[in-house]
Amino acid sequence: MTGIRGVFRISSVGEKRCRVCGEESPLISQALGVCATCIRERPKEALPHIEAAHASARRPYGLPTEIPKSADGILCRVCSNECRMGEGERSYCGLRENKGGRLWSRISPSRGLLYMYLDPHVTNCCAAWFCPAGTGAGYPRFAHRRGPELGYYNLAVFFYGCNFDCLFCQNASHKEINRGEVTTVEEFAEVVRRNKRISCICFFGGSPEPQLPFALKASRVLLEENPGRILRICFEWNGCGNPRLVREAAELALTSGGNIKFDLKCFNPTMSLALSGVSNKRAYENFRMIAEELYDERPEPPVLTATTLLVPGYVDVEEVERIARFIAELNEEIPYSLLIFHPDFRMQDLPVTPVRQVVECYRAAKRHLRRVNVGNLHLIGLSNLSELEGLG
Repeated sequence: MTGIRGVFRISSVGEKRCRVCGEESPLISQALGVCATCIRERPKEALPHIEAAHASARRPYGLPTEIPKSADGILCRVCSNECRMGEGERSYCGLRENKGGRLWSRISPSRGLLYMYLDPHVTNCCAAWFCPAGTGAGYPRFAHRRGPELGYYNLAVFFYGCNFDCLFCQNASHKEINRGEVTTVEEFAEVVRRNKRISCICFFGGSPEPQLPFALKASRVLLEENPGRILRICFEWNGCGNPRLVREAAELALTSGGNIKFDLKCFNPTMSLALSGVSNKRAYENFRMIAEELYDERPEPPVLTATTLLVPGYVDVEEVERIARFIAELNEEIPYSLLIFHPDFRMQDLPVTPVRQVVECYRAAKRHLRRVNVGNLHLIGLSNLSELEGLG
C-alpha cells in the first residue's frame, strides 16, 4: 500500500466533490466528477458530466467524442456500437473511417493492428486459477502437464483500438493507434509455427471486438495447420461484439481448450456509461448466449468466465451482487474473479480498492456463485484468498 501511495497521488477530500449533489469523498473521481449514488439515482443530472469526462479523455488521441450516428452514414456492425459514419467521420474505436463515401479501414480479416509477446506460464491471466495453463486442467487433451505448464508460453496479442472508453483503463496505449504495426495472418501464424512452446494464445487489448474478423481468421488458420497440437485460443474482452462473431470465437475456444473471459465492468446501465463511455448491454446478452448454448458442452475446464474490477467508490457491493446474481441464474459453477483496482489513466486520484470493499464484494459474490476468486491481492498486502476470507 505504501508503494502505491508513493507512486500515485491521492487527492484530499476537499478536492473531490460530486458536481451533482455536492458530496465530498476521496472515492469520487475528479475526472468523472460525480458520485456513484448520483450516477444510479440521478442519471439525467449526471449525464452531462459523464459525457464531458469521456470527451476530455478521447480528444488528445483524436478519437470521436461520441459514437457516430449519421443518418446517411456507412454502418459498421463489428461491435455493439454499430457506428454509422458520415463523410469524414471515424468509428468510435478509431480503426475505420468514411472516406469519400467508402468505408476505409486500417485493418481487415487478413491484417491486424497489434503487437505480441511471449508471456511465460504461469501468467497473470485472470483465468490462471482454473485453466489448463495454470492448473493442468484438461490434461492430456488440453494441457502439456498435470499441473502448471512451466516451460511453456502464452502468446499475448495486444490489439490497438477499443469499442469502450474506460476511464480506469490499464492498457490505455491502445488509443495510440498510429503506433500499431500491421501484422498479416501469415506473419502471425509463422510466429506460432516457429515456437512449439506456445501452448495458448490470448487476444486482448484495448479489446478484441473491433478486430475480431482478424482474430477469428488467424485462429482458424493456426488450428487447421496444427492438428493435435495443444494450442488453446482465448479471448479477454468487454464482450460487446457482434453476436455472430462472438459465437464463432466461443466455438474456437471450446474446441481448443481455451476460455472466453468477459469483463463485466458493472451492472447499472448509467454506471457503464460513466465508467466506460458506452452501454454494456450486449455483453450480458453475449454472455448469456455462450452460457446457455456452449457451457455445458465443456464444463471442465470451463469455456466461460467473468471478471469485475473493483473500482473504488463505483463498482461496489451493489454492482457485484447484481452481476453475481445474473451469472448464477445461468450457472452457479461459472468462475468469477474480482480484481483489486490500482490507479491508472484518468482515475489516478482514486486509491487501491479499500479492504472493506474487497471483503464485502467477495462475500456478495459467494452468496450466489460457487467459484469466486480475487486477483491482485498483493495490492492490499495479502498473499492468498484464505487470508482475505479470514478478515472480519
